[in-house]
Amino acid sequence: MIDGFAAMGEPKSTVSTAKVAYEDWQPTLSAVGSLRAARGVDLAAEVSGLVETVQVRSGEDVKEGELLVQMVMDSDYARLRALQADAELARSVEQRARKQLAAQAISQAQADAEAAKLKAAEAAVAEQNALIRKKAIKAPFPGRLGITTVNPGQYLNPGDKLVTLQQLDPVHVDFTVPQSALAQLRNGLTVTATTDSFPGVQFNGTVTAINPVVDASTRNVKVQATLKNPERKLLPGMFTNVVVATGAPQRYLTLPANAVAFNPYGETVFVIVKRGEESTVADNKPEDLLQSEALKKADADLKAAAEAAAKPAEEAKPAAPAAPAEPVLVARQVFIKTGPSRGDQVAVISGLKEGDEVVTSGQIKLKNDTAVVINNELQPSSNPDPRPVDE
Repeated sequence: MIDGFAAMGEPKSTVSTAKVAYEDWQPTLSAVGSLRAARGVDLAAEVSGLVETVQVRSGEDVKEGELLVQMVMDSDYARLRALQADAELARSVEQRARKQLAAQAISQAQADAEAAKLKAAEAAVAEQNALIRKKAIKAPFPGRLGITTVNPGQYLNPGDKLVTLQQLDPVHVDFTVPQSALAQLRNGLTVTATTDSFPGVQFNGTVTAINPVVDASTRNVKVQATLKNPERKLLPGMFTNVVVATGAPQRYLTLPANAVAFNPYGETVFVIVKRGEESTVADNKPEDLLQSEALKKADADLKAAAEAAAKPAEEAKPAAPAAPAEPVLVARQVFIKTGPSRGDQVAVISGLKEGDEVVTSGQIKLKNDTAVVINNELQPSSNPDPRPVDE
């Protein structure tokens, strides 16, 4: 039985591996945002009145100053003419009073009274003109109308909503980021937004405002970006995935995130080397771990020496010559320092060099000097921008 097990050779663990390589990284911040029109308003009646005409249809694009709803103004015009007649009379009386004052035919107080009557009459005319203008509801800025249910003959009260008007190019996207990201943000940074309504389409813009107050309950800060929307695809209220480019592109050694194991002493990976070449790979163990291993080794050496002293000496038997064998691949645990991550990838700051072969799956079976067999038919994902798969 012993000879049979010996003939089977050293047990080996099957793993998958990947080569460490440099990749370009664009530092980014990701967030989920909500779209808001650059200018949007729910138009409402300011004064009461009867609708005479509705000049536009739901969903149309309108220009600034274009008439939307006209109220009946017959009685308003009649009152305006009466007030204008009163103003003309007051103007004539005021002019005569100035002439009489110059001839010292009336007192200064009487002339001032006539002047005040003229100003009151002119103010009444201006007020009536303002009332007439309020009954002609116009677009305050260019944009797209929503759905309106206002019809001719309908009576409107002050505050009754008529229609929504939204300017769709450009649009704002509001999103929040942690306060720890504030140092990376500034106005003018490039923003890319995507939405599930238009898969594969990117909308570009820039950061235009950063809220000067951090939310005390979440410790997040609100950021506003402005996106170009010439085709009016983006609508207010939609949610978007926002990516902010926070700096110049950099180059990092990159690994699949599955290759890295995290433990109390730091991050580790298993590097594949040939047996006998383990010393070519620096394990980069932290100082506290080295001290712990030194204490354990010293304790083990003491126990081994005590056991050897207690046993009788045995004659040494000559060892059989070993047959030459092919190089065996073994795993070597290496401590590394990781940097930023993106998707399924993580950057390596130190501990590895380009071309090192690192175990990406099967690490749970490994320890230092474990013999391995590489099988890369299946590999863990290493996508910098993974997306959910619709099924």
